[in-house]
Amino acid sequence: MPLHKYPSKIWEALKLKQGIYAFLPKHYLCSLEETTQATPVHWKALGVKYRANPKTGHKKWSQDGLWGGEGWISGFRYANNDKLSTRLERVWKPQLFTRELYSELLNHKLTITVTAHILDLIDYYILRCVDPCQLFNVPRAMLLRLAFKDTKLDPKDPVKRERIYTKHKEFEIPAEEAEWVGLSVDEAVEEQRQLEHKEPEPLFKSCVENPVKELAIQKLSEQQLVEEKVRAIFSRSAEVTSC
Repeated sequence: MPLHKYPSKIWEALKLKQGIYAFLPKHYLCSLEETTQATPVHWKALGVKYRANPKTGHKKWSQDGLWGGEGWISGFRYANNDKLSTRLERVWKPQLFTRELYSELLNHKLTITVTAHILDLIDYYILRCVDPCQLFNVPRAMLLRLAFKDTKLDPKDPVKRERIYTKHKEFEIPAEEAEWVGLSVDEAVEEQRQLEHKEPEPLFKSCVENPVKELAIQKLSEQQLVEEKVRAIFSRSAEVTSC
């Protein structure tokens, strides 16, 4: 007899259908379910002679940089390159470089760790990254700037700004979706909770603002009446002088 009503493997999927998780935006829930096939970097596509080791993974600190799909590969090697010798364990690690990269959209320089494979794909990789939680939410900032067409980007050169936005137009998404890009499930739940729970407006604020608005409207109306009276007087005086 099973110990649980549902298998433990589907607990995470069931959790997203209950409580506050069910009220998260549909586009965010769809992004969690998307399973895009990674571009082969250390292996060849299925159907060839060799297959990738499923235990090959990415370390936590790989999320602080751009590795371009590369990771640590665990395997074996022969001692002294002799196939008759003892087989020894070995871990192949990617070669990392610290580079200062410039983003046209953000108009900002980022100092991050990268691999040689990613240097040729930097703009495309950031905007179409499989895991947008990397790089401290840089993809979200870029997508938001695209969505709002921020004028702070090169304010003295509108032609260059328009050229940059046109160049990256294919990555543009609505601002409502861009605000949720790269959020973890916990961060998304907190964002949804803040949207649902709005602080009530203090009563004294409305009691003060409403009379102030009414007085301002009354003052404007009185000023208009005075101007109309002055015009009427001048028009009458002009008629008298003409007579």
